[in-house]
Amino acid sequence: MKMKKTALVTVATATALALTACSSGGSGKTENASNTGGGSTPQAPKEVTLKIGLPGAYDITNKKIIEGFQAKYPHIKLDIDESPWADFTKKIVTSIAGNNPPDIWFQENAVIVGYGKRGVAENLEPYIKRDLKTADYIEALTAAKSTDGKVYGIPHGINSTALAYNKKLFQDNNVPLPTDNWTYQDMIDAAKKLTKDTDGDGKSDIFGFNTANSIALGWIPWMKATGGSALDSSMTKATFTDPKSIEGLTKWADTINKDKISPTRQQQGTMKYFEEGKVAMTFLQTSQQVSLNKNKPDLDWDIAKMPLGYTGKRFVPIVVNQWLIYSKAKAEAKEAAWTFLQYYLSDEAQTLLAESGASLPVKKSTLEALEKQTTKPLNKKAFTKGTEEAGGTLDENPTWNEWRAAATPILNDILDGKTAPEAGAKEIQQKVQTILDDDK
Repeated sequence: MKMKKTALVTVATATALALTACSSGGSGKTENASNTGGGSTPQAPKEVTLKIGLPGAYDITNKKIIEGFQAKYPHIKLDIDESPWADFTKKIVTSIAGNNPPDIWFQENAVIVGYGKRGVAENLEPYIKRDLKTADYIEALTAAKSTDGKVYGIPHGINSTALAYNKKLFQDNNVPLPTDNWTYQDMIDAAKKLTKDTDGDGKSDIFGFNTANSIALGWIPWMKATGGSALDSSMTKATFTDPKSIEGLTKWADTINKDKISPTRQQQGTMKYFEEGKVAMTFLQTSQQVSLNKNKPDLDWDIAKMPLGYTGKRFVPIVVNQWLIYSKAKAEAKEAAWTFLQYYLSDEAQTLLAESGASLPVKKSTLEALEKQTTKPLNKKAFTKGTEEAGGTLDENPTWNEWRAAATPILNDILDGKTAPEAGAKEIQQKVQTILDDDK
């Protein structure tokens, strides 16, 4: 990636007068004009301090990336605020109110979109247009784009989703392994064949599929599979009562209550079914591969792309943490922060991100290298190509955390079979729309 540099331009005149001009780039490097021989000699760039927030510290942000940036840009002094994620998210609210947050930090995409609406996050669209070749990156580079085209964040990483499967369970039962062309119905049909009562007590102890109750791995992908959604394209209208949305919620709950191919929500609280080899398939996020490989290195598993939906279209849920630049930071701090983001998007840093396994990079060349890694899962293209083909966020808007919290208890009742999907959808619709309307 090419970074712009500030420069002092020497104009030779009869009196050897040196005129200077500064560009709008962000590296802070300069050249000093000389009147002895018409040449120029390097001058150390001006030092600037960049306050950077790292929620989750180096458990989430690869320390090698921070060290690599410091080595490359020693004139940018980092004042690092690292703390556990929960502590950081509480502290950042107070620091924003006191107009003293870091110059740059990251949080969930929905939070960043909300900060953009409130004027907390800098619009990065002009920086991107000025300095990045967007063709080098996947579309998720601008996942934090608002409905009016402003971009408030740069991805810290992409947590994508694929269909994970236990090879041994498939092979032991002579069921063909999942492919990237599977549909949801293919997945359900196979799950029925793989659900077994192995100890003869009349209850299944091996399940074909593990149905999650979360938004990313649970109800959103099922709603999208039937052509439904939580919100409309404007992100201002709830669409839970759309027949297609209700159909998706019904199929999601049916996996437990009707088809009985999945352990119940309560059962899932007692065991990690896929990790323990008790479930043949589950939706799995990129970040989960790290603990799975660490805890169960001998588990024989792989992934396929998320299944094609009932509409014939694929939807791949992605969760994105976003870096933002504080809109009220000093001008030199903003440029230093953007220099950091340019480094974060470079081959060097994106490779370090990919090697961590915790999330996917957004630079295409790095994704191609990632696909050749030999750690499990082997079919890493299910993550990378799936994201490029059909990656989508979770109907996120500035009130995402609020309306999701209001919907969750009712969704749990639907999954537990306590509330019919249609009745639950009506209740959710009212609660979510009220929150959306209050935000206008």
